[in-house]
Amino acid sequence: MNILVIGGTGMVGSQTVRTLLARGQQVKVMTRSQKKLRHSRDGGEIVVGDMEAPESLVRAFKNVDRVFLITPLSPNETEQGLAAVETAKAAGVRRIVYMTVPMHPGSTIIPHFKSKIPVIHALRDSGLDYTILEPNNFFQNDLYFEADIVQRGIYPQPMGSIGLNRVDVRDIAEAAANALIESGHEGNSYPLIGPDVLTSDATARIWSRHLGWDVRYCGDDLDAWEEWALKILPDWMVSDFRIMYRYFQDYGLRASEDDFRRQHQILHREPRPFEAFASELAPTWRSTGLRARGVA
Repeated sequence: MNILVIGGTGMVGSQTVRTLLARGQQVKVMTRSQKKLRHSRDGGEIVVGDMEAPESLVRAFKNVDRVFLITPLSPNETEQGLAAVETAKAAGVRRIVYMTVPMHPGSTIIPHFKSKIPVIHALRDSGLDYTILEPNNFFQNDLYFEADIVQRGIYPQPMGSIGLNRVDVRDIAEAAANALIESGHEGNSYPLIGPDVLTSDATARIWSRHLGWDVRYCGDDLDAWEEWALKILPDWMVSDFRIMYRYFQDYGLRASEDDFRRQHQILHREPRPFEAFASELAPTWRSTGLRARGVA
């Protein structure tokens, strides 16, 4: 079968491409950027496509059987997702696997959660086989905080004290590959979650233990977080994330026993723990931190 991965050069998409190729699948990798096209090393056939440019989607979807749809964080995310579904229908695609988020009660106040709901409805009305994946906050999001964790000894992500069942991107990729290749997942939605409830303080302690120096949590002050975030992110994204972090602080994003049961149906094994993720990164990060401190 021919599988198109939309967003195939991003964090989840690139890992999914590698997973699919390792299973002997024919993969097209769609990216909007010619620069990313030149620098992609994951393999697969690279195609340039833009969900805001329908004519480019027609070319990207040609001779495709199945699609892994990852919509980007964007003010136009809904429109882009709907364009992908419509193009898939017109191109004769048989199955779409769509990556969304955990839709816990009240969470649709978060803009990039709410933006996915019309796309889910369009899939359900499309007549296509579809599967919905609902991953929690990624372990790999901590890669963005490397300098803060390693050089400054702080953990900046203001998730609060209730906790989230964060998930490893590699588990998302494996679940996506299973949903694309296997039968029996049509019409289903699956939470993708890690085994442990992680708070910001607990995450900082894990990094402290694995790195060998103190990492402290910056605290729940969202005004201070926003001031920091506006230096590196666009205004609309900071506004979106502030609402998300307020929700995390007020309600958390914790998994239920039923969530774990449903996840096992698509992952077929236990999920990776955050401790394992941290232990893998720690040797490299520790070396970087020691050099920065003039120790090594």
